[in-house]
Amino acid sequence: MKEVYDSFSVAEMPEAITVLLVDDQPMVAEAIRRMLEDEPMITFHYCSDSKKAIDMAVEVSPTTILQDLVMPDIDGMTLLRFYRNHPQIKDTPVIVLSSKEEPKDKSEAFSNGASDYLVKLPDQIELIARIQAHSRSYVAQRQRDHAFRELHQLQKELEESNIELERLSSIDGLTGIPNRRSFDEYLAKEWGRSVREENSLSLLLIDIDFFKKYNDGYGHQGGDDCLRKVATELANTMRRSSDMVARYGGEEFAVVLPNTDIDGAVVIAEELRSAVEMLALEHEFSDVAEFVTISLGAAGIPPQSGEDSASLISLADEALYEAKAEGRNRCCRAKQDVAD
Repeated sequence: MKEVYDSFSVAEMPEAITVLLVDDQPMVAEAIRRMLEDEPMITFHYCSDSKKAIDMAVEVSPTTILQDLVMPDIDGMTLLRFYRNHPQIKDTPVIVLSSKEEPKDKSEAFSNGASDYLVKLPDQIELIARIQAHSRSYVAQRQRDHAFRELHQLQKELEESNIELERLSSIDGLTGIPNRRSFDEYLAKEWGRSVREENSLSLLLIDIDFFKKYNDGYGHQGGDDCLRKVATELANTMRRSSDMVARYGGEEFAVVLPNTDIDGAVVIAEELRSAVEMLALEHEFSDVAEFVTISLGAAGIPPQSGEDSASLISLADEALYEAKAEGRNRCCRAKQDVAD
């Protein structure tokens, strides 16, 4: 009816309305069908058997159910409760059609989940208006729920993407171990922790011996493969989750050893040197061995408040320089165990 459509804009109307009538009287069904037949937006379905009402509602996905109260086998009140307990149709609006107009019956219907109550046979204009109003509200709610679920999913995907980006930004793309940025952040964090807890903090700086010659002799692909294997071996040799192996730059690696003094750092350094040597990666261009080897500088100090980790890095770097000067494939400890 034109009067009904003029009561709200087309933009507010659901694109399609599906009505399911559940009533055991064919004459009532025919009357309702005729009331709705000139409404192009409304699709009408009819179920005369109350035992099939739930299955049919699930099948046709109505935007509004018209439910008779007095029916054989399963009465309308029971069906209302069934509707509200079914996950697929629990939110579907249900307009009760009843020959009774007693307040008690209306109250019972609403307490069992009815959305509206009409005495049959209702006025055509009123019936269509209420079907449209309930369907519009139901469709809008479903659209909001769908949008909310999509938004929640997008937020979840964004969070996962951010976590992955953060992970990737902290990992060296070639070797798969933490990069220089991660090293700097972790060393600063552990420096602060050591100051608070008054623990020693140690650092190893590692250099692959004669790596430039290796790269020149075996090519950049061979050099990359060597870096990956050495990095993996260094990481696998560490026993504590708190110890970080990172790529420091080029062919250099660094190991942060929280709560470890210089003596402990030297022990770990020797384990790392031996592990890389045991890989037996051929290096025919090395001046120190026939296999790939590493040189290490170890430093360990009790960090002091007001200082930063630069002093520890400087000590480890001096020790590494000494290891290379003494012939490589060895570890040298810093001569100064306590910062100035």
